[in-house]
Amino acid sequence: MAWYCSGSTNSELIENLSKTGLIKNERVKKAMLGVDRAHYAPSRAYSDSPQPIGHGATISAPHMHGHACEYLIDFLQPSSRVLDIGSGSGYLTHVLANLVSSPTTTQTGCQVIGIDHIPDLVELAHNNMRKSEQGREYLASGRVKFITADGRLGWNEGAPYDAIHVGAAAEQLHPILIDQLRAPGRMFIPVNAEGNQTAAGRGGGQYIWVVDKKEDGSVHKKKVFQVSYVPLTDYPRKQ
Repeated sequence: MAWYCSGSTNSELIENLSKTGLIKNERVKKAMLGVDRAHYAPSRAYSDSPQPIGHGATISAPHMHGHACEYLIDFLQPSSRVLDIGSGSGYLTHVLANLVSSPTTTQTGCQVIGIDHIPDLVELAHNNMRKSEQGREYLASGRVKFITADGRLGWNEGAPYDAIHVGAAAEQLHPILIDQLRAPGRMFIPVNAEGNQTAAGRGGGQYIWVVDKKEDGSVHKKKVFQVSYVPLTDYPRKQ
């Protein structure tokens, strides 16, 4: 179904995703309408398919971004703190910032931190966000921040997070990421089943897991659907 949702404009793409039920939540729809994918995808911006952005990374298909936001939506409120691991192009980071923003939020309230281990992609995300007035305002206010670091370790300086999104397949449900969740909080993460991985780096046994940390600190995990993501890999080593 998703492959029939592509459009000739950003609005047409998002409307098609909504009409087919791939985006159900009105807040998610509005947030995605507010971010032009052409600022983030170098080609075929309005195709509902993943697109390469260099360095072996991709910008995920729009319907996957919609799924991620809908699973996290109850934890994306004004003043929420969010960690976007494997932020890549910066597109979903921008959408998430829309979801936690309101006219009354300030720099000390909501914040979305995008983290990627490839410095060139962190620079790309910055440059992409600067293409819109809203993106420039988010960066200037500190509402959005991009950092270069090993996403498997999260970013403890900004913890705890109401929501954590992981945009690359992990070998395991890293306990350190769960530790950085607020109670209550939720994480959306693709995980390789039994560490299976193809030579291309995409695992046929990958599944999205939704991890909830309850108010009492207990952790509940649920495997929801199968996917194919690039791997969450090592921090670049100096030569």
